[in-house]
Amino acid sequence: MKTIIITGASTGIGKTTAQLFLEKGYNVVINSANLGNLQKTFDELGHKNQLAMVHGDVSLIATGKKLVETALERFGSVDVLINNAGIFQPKSFVEVEEEDLDRFLNINLKGTFFTSQAAVKQMLRQGEGSIINIGTVLVDHAIEGFPATAPISSKGGIHALTKQLAAEFGKNNIRVNAIAPGIIRTPLQAKTGVDDADSLAGLHLLNRIGETSDVAQLAFYLAESNFVTGEIINLDGGHVAGHSIQ
Repeated sequence: MKTIIITGASTGIGKTTAQLFLEKGYNVVINSANLGNLQKTFDELGHKNQLAMVHGDVSLIATGKKLVETALERFGSVDVLINNAGIFQPKSFVEVEEEDLDRFLNINLKGTFFTSQAAVKQMLRQGEGSIINIGTVLVDHAIEGFPATAPISSKGGIHALTKQLAAEFGKNNIRVNAIAPGIIRTPLQAKTGVDDADSLAGLHLLNRIGETSDVAQLAFYLAESNFVTGEIINLDGGHVAGHSIQ
């Protein structure tokens, strides 16, 4: 049985992804900075013989180390890491304070960076592994009416990190890819001030928003693939490919 670590797994994409990997027979270590949500999800997921949880903020290097330690203690390996934990909030560029930028860089970029570092050290010992990062299509396709320079800058760093890690560790059979979602139906939408996520369907050529299961299924494909690395895969219903004219 393979073991996967999923950060930010108490709600939304992370929770759905954890459920899928459990059903596919993986051992799963879930993480969240929100202990209440994490415990609730742990109880709901079941599969207790395949499941472990680690409470902690991924911006702290110790959290990534604890995730790897827990995976090894419980299940004996770290085969896949999904860096799903992240925050996102629109704010006008001219209003961004230093503390705003620091928060996005610390949680999104630094969290992905050092959690990956902890996992790669173990994957090198094992001789293989897979890392899947979560970026955003907004890195390559900005929207004038959705100002979010601070979080998008941090996500751009994640895209760059993905390609660099793929290059550095390809010879070690460690595959590193990123999923760049479009609008996905998650609790994050309400947190960013979007009360009706479906109202944004027109941004996608398919004229619908994505579901968390769409992301989970792509993550599972990437985890299982032995010949995909260094890719930033847009999962966006055609958001980047083109525009529809109403």
